[in-house]
Amino acid sequence: MIIRPPHNKGRGVLATCRALLGRCGSVLREPRHQGRRKALWSGALLLLAACLGAQLLSWSFLRSPQYLFAEDELDKGGLAKVQAVLPARKSFDVCTVGAGLSGSVFAERYAKVLGQSVLVTDRRAHFGGNVYDYVDEETGVLMNKYGAHLFHTNDEKAWRYITMHEHAPKWERWDHEVKGWVDGKLVPIPVNINTVNRLLDLDIEEPAQMRDWLAKTQIPCAPGGCRNAAEMAKSRVGEALYEAIFKHYTVKQWNRDPEDLDALVTARIPVRDTFDPRYFSDRYQVLPSKGYTQFVAALLSHPNIDVSLGVDYFEHVDYFKARCGKIIYTGPIDRYFRNVGLDTLEYRGIDFVEERFMGIHGFVQPNSVVNYPGPEQKYTRVVEYKHFLHQLHTPHSITVAEYSKEMGPDDEPYYPVPNARNQELYEKYKALAAEEEASKNVVFVGRLANYKYFNMDTTIVNALDLFHKTAGRPDMPDMPGLFA
Repeated sequence: MIIRPPHNKGRGVLATCRALLGRCGSVLREPRHQGRRKALWSGALLLLAACLGAQLLSWSFLRSPQYLFAEDELDKGGLAKVQAVLPARKSFDVCTVGAGLSGSVFAERYAKVLGQSVLVTDRRAHFGGNVYDYVDEETGVLMNKYGAHLFHTNDEKAWRYITMHEHAPKWERWDHEVKGWVDGKLVPIPVNINTVNRLLDLDIEEPAQMRDWLAKTQIPCAPGGCRNAAEMAKSRVGEALYEAIFKHYTVKQWNRDPEDLDALVTARIPVRDTFDPRYFSDRYQVLPSKGYTQFVAALLSHPNIDVSLGVDYFEHVDYFKARCGKIIYTGPIDRYFRNVGLDTLEYRGIDFVEERFMGIHGFVQPNSVVNYPGPEQKYTRVVEYKHFLHQLHTPHSITVAEYSKEMGPDDEPYYPVPNARNQELYEKYKALAAEEEASKNVVFVGRLANYKYFNMDTTIVNALDLFHKTAGRPDMPDMPGLFA
């Protein structure tokens, strides 16, 4: 048995009522029932009242916020067990609030390593969180819904975890490159020798010359360290490249001057002293051959795992308290503590604007990702997903322009805004989370619960380490030697 509002049952109730009342009318007209008309009329009125009550109840269910999607609105990712409802008459050792990487890793480990029962839930109509991808119906291109995701890592723990699952798609090598339109020139991003030569009309030929040029160009921060994102960027690439590549891009991304943002925003800027055009320099750089959704499906395929989508945790708190031994919460931390009186944390959102190109052979733009650092365009970058894994099987293509924006009440939160106000506020939420973890069987994990941007490999390692710690440091024979 499952708990579910009777979607589209209203017409059925009315039809049944009409049929029964019509039968009552026929009975009342029959001569042999003339002596019992009063009793029959009373029965008909009671039936009418019951029908109206059933109809009102049906309408109330239809308006109920319990479940956000019907079964046929879900992307089950090939998992038949995925439901649009919560299982009734069933309890679980562990329940995850969120079916992204953090929640899915926790679920897979609890199911496989400890043999425990797990319920994975998410308010979206799919699992996979922000790595979710799908095949666009019109173009046949495999694409991400929430922006391009490129897996890269030097961490052996992360690499072992993603490659050890028997039913997961094969990972294929993909050395990601990004180009940027800067002052009318298409240049490599991040900065390398070619970037500097093209933009500044120099003739640097080797790494030693590039290092000498950087040393003369970089603007060191004060002894106390870089105070903001602008100082950090200039300490990496100097004034000219900061103005050309980073200043306006940062304003578009965050809607704040770089001087008002934490230095960590631009601390991640890589700078190459070679001709290496790759965006990342990690040892392992791969894409899943059949997409991230199929990878997460492999994690959730364990028979101990149930999956319910379209479920808002805050509409079902009593269910989770009654049916779940432990809760793994991966949602926004300020949403969890919404009733304590603190301000909300700030996030940036993204608008994705799609454009399809039908009947073309090859590609629309010269690279999978093209950045637009200047103020001329409102968008920050354009992604053509057909480039990824060379999807030349289709004669069509699709590009997605990304516009950074302030997050509205119904928007998905993407990037925590790293400034002093938010960091101070998060520390208060972090203290509340610590109290909650100590007094209740709940664990806060992931970028939203930790108000911190994580790469995919960091997300996986963070989840693995936290599972190992909170589950009592169990032995994991499928990951030998990776946990002290």
